Amino acid sequence: MAGDIHPQNYAAARERMVAEVDAMYAETRHETGLAVMSPATRAALGKVQRHRLVPPAQASAAYRNHPLPIGGGQTISQPYVVALSTDLMQVDAASVVLDIGTGSGYQAAVLAEIVRQVYSIELLESLGQAAASRLAELGYRNVEVRIGDGYAGWPEKAPFDAIVVTAAAPQVPPALVAQLKPGGRMVIPVGEADNVQYLKVLTKRADGGYDERRVLPVRFVPLVPKK
Repeated sequence: MAGDIHPQNYAAARERMVAEVDAMYAETRHETGLAVMSPATRAALGKVQRHRLVPPAQASAAYRNHPLPIGGGQTISQPYVVALSTDLMQVDAASVVLDIGTGSGYQAAVLAEIVRQVYSIELLESLGQAAASRLAELGYRNVEVRIGDGYAGWPEKAPFDAIVVTAAAPQVPPALVAQLKPGGRMVIPVGEADNVQYLKVLTKRADGGYDERRVLPVRFVPLVPKK
């Protein structure tokens, strides 16, 4: 349980996790084009208290570099994938980012350490409310969470400098492309749940279309539309 582990042990585990993510960047540099984490992403990964963003029963495993179950059939993404997605978006302190699939709030927290504002959407009300509460407890005032359909995005807050999707869609949702600024980037896993999925980077063109690059094969839970 969370209370059974000394805070210093969490800090040491977090350092080991960052080192493991560093090693994965080096291993996948030819596929991703990124040999190392950006300084901003590395600092965020080393600071965010992942053990406070997972169910208490998972806290002791919070800094392992793999996904964890968070309830409702959903998972918290592997730290390497969170870091890679963040770096592929090429965000900075002025960026406004849309996060599709709040889940535990971990991706939103990492982004909140780097960007000006994060808008995050979660379909499952219980998960979204719990994540919003935890993010507030951790002091992230630049994250706003809403319960809604990720496929529809958040048009009232658009356009966004970048969009990250943390569940796999069969195709790229047109509404999300429409809400991206020209020159903005979207990082999204694309593919059916029972087939090969690829993490893709989309860059929106001035004409409203986009260029895409396939980065890595991945395995994500499906992005479910609102019924």
